[in-house]
Amino acid sequence: MKSLCIKTNNEEILKYLQDEFSNFNMLNTYYSKNEFKHYKNLIIHYTGVDTELFYTKLSTILSYLVIDYYENNIIKNILINNYFYFENAELNQILKLCEENICDDEFSFTNRQLFLFDIFYEYITTHNSIVLTGFVNFRLGKYKSLLEELVDLSVNEFIIEREYIEFISLLRIYINSQKSSELTIHAISSGDDILLLDENMQIIDVNKNAIKAKYLSDVTFSNNDYVLNTLLNLLPQKIYLHLASPSSNLDFINTLHLIFENRIEICHDCNICNLYRKIYAKKNNN
Repeated sequence: MKSLCIKTNNEEILKYLQDEFSNFNMLNTYYSKNEFKHYKNLIIHYTGVDTELFYTKLSTILSYLVIDYYENNIIKNILINNYFYFENAELNQILKLCEENICDDEFSFTNRQLFLFDIFYEYITTHNSIVLTGFVNFRLGKYKSLLEELVDLSVNEFIIEREYIEFISLLRIYINSQKSSELTIHAISSGDDILLLDENMQIIDVNKNAIKAKYLSDVTFSNNDYVLNTLLNLLPQKIYLHLASPSSNLDFINTLHLIFENRIEICHDCNICNLYRKIYAKKNNN
């Protein structure tokens, strides 16, 4: 006979396990519940011959249990212990990012459950009892490492987003504090690039000398950084942004909108749009 004694005082977890064991759907299994000095023990017994299937089903149940009842607290503890210097409001924002990022392939439910399954399977095949709290605290190394990666990724996203917001805010303040020129600029979004034209449809040279670029930030949009720097130097009164092709510049276009606000107007269908749409199509067909 094979048996596993699970020790915990958490009534909600005990009920969860009892419900799972009641629906074990495996012959020659039964469970009992005992209460001792320190723990309430839930013991499941197996008198059949397919011990591998028995341990597989148990490991699956225990791995799901950790995800359902322990995972959120583990993530919170990692965040608080490793990034204690953030304010509570900032920690809450990072936790929301963790909730979003945990849906990514790298941190998928399947990956997390498989990490836990392997840990539980290796343990219960050589031990006949498990203290849940101690096991979760001290034996889930690989699983916790995955959650630490999740937290680190979310913190980095939070910092980048915060820097981005600060960058936008500073540039907006700068623009509003300066006298704008009387220039009207046409910005053509074509593929990966932004082309700048003046009122006479002449190309505006974009200075790509980083040393002379006063308004670049750690928030980077590749070559479009220099487009932004040029616009900030010229401070046009009006910017017409022409969407001449399917664009990968959506983040940068949104940034321009946030910075220049009512000075920028997006155009989808005018003579300039149509002209550069034809140029883009011809270029890509050759």
